[in-house]
Amino acid sequence: MILPAPFAPPVDGRQSDTALAVGRGVGRMLAWIGHSILFEMVLASGRRADVVALSDKGEIWIVEIKSSLADLRADAKWPDYRLHCDRLFFAAPPDLSIDIFPEETGFICADAHGAEILREAPEHRLAPATRRAMMLRFARLAAARLHGLHDPGIGGRVEF
Repeated sequence: MILPAPFAPPVDGRQSDTALAVGRGVGRMLAWIGHSILFEMVLASGRRADVVALSDKGEIWIVEIKSSLADLRADAKWPDYRLHCDRLFFAAPPDLSIDIFPEETGFICADAHGAEILREAPEHRLAPATRRAMMLRFARLAAARLHGLHDPGIGGRVEF
């Protein structure tokens, strides 16, 4: 049996090469520490999280990728992500200083080869109903993307 290649993160043309490289490094690091990850997940609020990670203990992390200082300055929506995760991180390339990122979030330094958590994110435990809703959304999106690999004809028609 020939298995399809792993699913690549959705690329819609909005991500810069730097953001894609940071996302790749973040994904590698999160997988290495045992998290399952999805890129570009739409949340119940309608916001789109760059990376959502699910730990083996059921903890949900959101990682917001920033490729430049201008990208960070233009983002006023990041506090909304906290409502959908236990821990919120920013991830950025090595040329951006940790000092420009909000102290109430974690920070990950990343490039295309890997990443390192430089500041742990404070824990803000989700309410049980919110956790259940996020886990269902995560599972359904992962299953839909896997189905899309098996049957490309279903393609982009299924998103959660």
